[in-house]
Order: sequence, then C-alpha cells, then structure tokens
Amino acid sequence: MLKILFLGDVTGEPGRRAVIESVPRLKKERHIDFVIVNGENAAAGRGITPRITIDLLRAGVSVVTTGDHIWDQKEIIPYIDTEPRLLRPVNYPEKTPGQGSVILETAKGKVAVLNVQGRTFMLPILENPFRILREEVERLRRETNVIFVDAHAETTSEKIAIGRFLDGAVSAVVGTHTHVQTADETIFPGGTAFLCDAGMCGPTESILGREIQPIIARFMTNMPAPFPVAHGAVRLRGALIDIDESTGRAHAITRFDEPFEPGEEKAVSKP
Repeated sequence: MLKILFLGDVTGEPGRRAVIESVPRLKKERHIDFVIVNGENAAAGRGITPRITIDLLRAGVSVVTTGDHIWDQKEIIPYIDTEPRLLRPVNYPEKTPGQGSVILETAKGKVAVLNVQGRTFMLPILENPFRILREEVERLRRETNVIFVDAHAETTSEKIAIGRFLDGAVSAVVGTHTHVQTADETIFPGGTAFLCDAGMCGPTESILGREIQPIIARFMTNMPAPFPVAHGAVRLRGALIDIDESTGRAHAITRFDEPFEPGEEKAVSKP
C-alpha cells in the first residue's frame, strides 16, 4: 500500500517553517511514502520562490503544486522550467513556462501528480479544466495507475464536479485554495479518494493565514490595505491517503490536522 501525505496551502514563513521542520518526522513516524505540498502562498503569503521550492524539496517533499498565485514572485518564471517537481496548473495555454503534471519513480512504483485550476470566481480564467483533465489523465495512465490531483478552485461545486468527473480514472482528488479544511473526505464508487479542501498550513489566529484586523477593516471600509501574514500558533492541515499501487484505487483517506511544535531553530529562506 502506498501512503501519500498531502499538505494544503502553505502560508508565509510560519507555514513553510512548519512544513520544512515537520516533514522528515512525519515521513518516519507515519511511514509515508510520498509527500505533496501546495506552495503557492509560501512566499510572504503570495507566490513561491526558487529558494523556498528548494527548501521544501530538501525537507522531503516530493512535489510542490501551486495555483493562481504561481507567478506572483517573478523569479519563479525562469526557474520553473528547470524544476519539474514544481507544478503550475495544467490548464494554462500551450508554451506557458513549466508543466502541470509530473511522474516520479518511487520504491512502490510510478506516482503521477497533476495540478489543475478551476474557473468559477478564479483569475486568471484558464482553459476548461474538464477537457484538459480528460486528455492529461489519459496520457498519464499510459505510464501509471497512481494519479493524485490537486484541484485548486474557489467553489465546492466545481471541486466536487472535478472529483466526480475523474472518479475511477485517478487515485485521489484533493482541493486547495480556500484555506479552510472541509469534513467531506470520502472514497467515490470508482475508487477515487476525495476531499473538497485540504485546508492551510499556517497561523490559526488569523483570517486565512493573514492578520485579522486589516481584513476586518477592508470589509468595513472597502479601502485597500496590505494583509500581512499572521504569527502565533501554527497548524498543519491536509490529507493522508492509502492507495493500492497496483490498481491505483484508494483504500482510505483521512483528514490530517496537527499543531506544529517548533524544535531546534533552523534556517528558513526569506521570501
């Protein structure tokens, strides 16, 4: 049985420090074979840098997925073509830098990871994810039955629709973007594990990982303001999925939610 840990949106320095320090321990304690992390908010809460990507991979993360903030740190544009384990949504137009999927060899066979972005209430508006997914999943299945999909989307309906659309064709569909972990983990009839949103790796005393008062002020006044990343206690949230590596069918999915307890001070890259 292949055990995958997926961690939801890593938010700023608190979130990435928690992931970098925790992943080696979690892999050992929970016998995890493969770690996937959504890192699109890892750099001061917006985007990701080459240095942060390298730190995550060195910590034991196998693949870093992203979403609508992938290009917010401009230095990622020339870098993304050099690192196939950093994904951007697959439904960008052709010739966009980077790629939307990757297949990696593991001790338990090949694992594919596919990153897709929804269109409802999302900017930029990308290609229709359903058409792109059908073609890309067919291509990936020629090499492996084990396919994990990060569905980065705003609405629950679109993420559920993607999960139902791919049921039986992929091993798991887990949503990201809203930063709020949902409680609808299930295995669909075709053997695809599903969770509408993995949640966030970041500060709990916050609004989606940001300081509380500036966001309340924005709602009250409609005036623009910076939204700094919050501080304080951090939780890691995501999903643990058991997959039969021979068939690609999921056997179990459980929500992952635990506090980060800092150990020794370690160097964490600046955004």
